[in-house]
Amino acid sequence: MISDISIGQYFTGNSFLHKMDARMKFILVFALLVFVFLCKSFFSLALMVVFTVFAVILSKVPFKMVLKSIKPLVIIILFTALLNIFYTTGGTTYFEWHSLKLTEKGINTAIFMAVRILVLVVISSLLTYTTTPTMLTDAIERLLSPLSVFHIKVHTLAMMMTLALRFIPTLVEEIERIMNAQKARGAELETGGLIARSKALVPIFVPLMVSSFRRAYELAFAMTCRCYTGGEGRTRMKQMKLKPRDFIAAVFVAALLAGVLVLNHFFEAVI
Repeated sequence: MISDISIGQYFTGNSFLHKMDARMKFILVFALLVFVFLCKSFFSLALMVVFTVFAVILSKVPFKMVLKSIKPLVIIILFTALLNIFYTTGGTTYFEWHSLKLTEKGINTAIFMAVRILVLVVISSLLTYTTTPTMLTDAIERLLSPLSVFHIKVHTLAMMMTLALRFIPTLVEEIERIMNAQKARGAELETGGLIARSKALVPIFVPLMVSSFRRAYELAFAMTCRCYTGGEGRTRMKQMKLKPRDFIAAVFVAALLAGVLVLNHFFEAVI
């Protein structure tokens, strides 16, 4: 399960999404996440699903990699669906036992919420799959640059966010390596009850914390040796420029918003 976490990974490619300006991708991804919450009917949500599948195809990121980003959240999705099934009432009642009810509206809401979470995860994953950590840093810094009026160190904030995202795959690999080492020494990490498994994680988190602090120190030392002083006076090898493809994507997303609103108006709301 640990090895299935793919947050923060970048997939090398030359697709339409890879070539887009990182700033525009940030804005459009944020807009798409809002659109998902604006969906009130199955038809508007289905439109978002079709668009998400189209975006995955356009990015040329393997579906296997996209599914890998969903796998760690399966338990959360199922738990959310179960809560909605038995605690949302309305419509025809199919089953009832004490305070638990299985109703038509509960089933519809459970399916709707599960699909919504899947769309949110896939759209968010495409941002990191198609954008390098360097471009992410530059995009965040440019978008947050108005905050510099309030004497906020935007570059430092952007660097912290990007480093945190960048080192998620590294930490995942470190956890897997430590777990394999503990298993080789006879540690039982996947047997016993919840309390036993929780106690078994202690020998994993202690070396992980030590390794993380050591890695952070090495990174800070390397940045100091390269005379890194922050964003002041810093130049960039690649300059960000909006191109026609970015405006085409923006128009396409605007049309998607119009479609969602129209479908919400003409079809019955689920939630």
